[in-house]
Amino acid sequence: MTYCLAMRLDEGLLFMSDTRTNAGLDNVSTYRKLHVFRPGDDRLFVLQSAGNLATTHEVLDQITHGLAGSGDSLATVDHLYEAALYVGELSAGVANRHRGSLGDNATATFILGGQVRGEPADILLVYPEGNYIRASDDRPFLQIGEAKYGKAWLDLAVHAGAGLRTAAKIALSSMVSTALANLSVGPPYDLGFYERDSYELLHARIEGDSPYLDRLSDAWNAQMMAAVDLLPEVEPGDITVFAPDHEVGA
Repeated sequence: MTYCLAMRLDEGLLFMSDTRTNAGLDNVSTYRKLHVFRPGDDRLFVLQSAGNLATTHEVLDQITHGLAGSGDSLATVDHLYEAALYVGELSAGVANRHRGSLGDNATATFILGGQVRGEPADILLVYPEGNYIRASDDRPFLQIGEAKYGKAWLDLAVHAGAGLRTAAKIALSSMVSTALANLSVGPPYDLGFYERDSYELLHARIEGDSPYLDRLSDAWNAQMMAAVDLLPEVEPGDITVFAPDHEVGA
């Protein structure tokens, strides 16, 4: 399984991906799921992947091959949505070629983020069918993979005014919460910062033995327990109390 998320902020974009893949409890591997393409000084693309690993690798190889040729590629698109359609077309084509043997297990989903000069930085979710959606202004983030465990924190905490440093703490908290709930998600974690109009990505990797992860987990657990203490007590009249021998539906 996989967990990747991306945020669109006033300062720019933030990307975070885990690196764990598995085909069973005894077959766990580490693969990069955050990929960077900078085919020119006027553009930068970040691609995050979830789904079939072989499909992802074939799509990445085709993107790289396209950049070395003279046809359509990430170097020739004029808009970010055209890049999303390009990636979607490649992904759907690869999945369709292998659908006979793999069925729906051949598909992959991507988050594409970045900027082409003349347009604002943005993030788009590219579906296996090849179409896409943008992050909304109300929820300026996207997730793929094992999204449910870390989504609640993002819903509560993410807003367009958050700075990149604050967003990084939110993203790491979401990732750590997901990893605690699902062993198929885990470190190392890849973190990418993109300041708008820079056309460069600051890329960092956080290893599983990072002291920061220990401090983050300790602070998270302490604050969660403190929040429990602040929750209101149940008062008379808040609930209906049944007699000890009462059976619901009797």
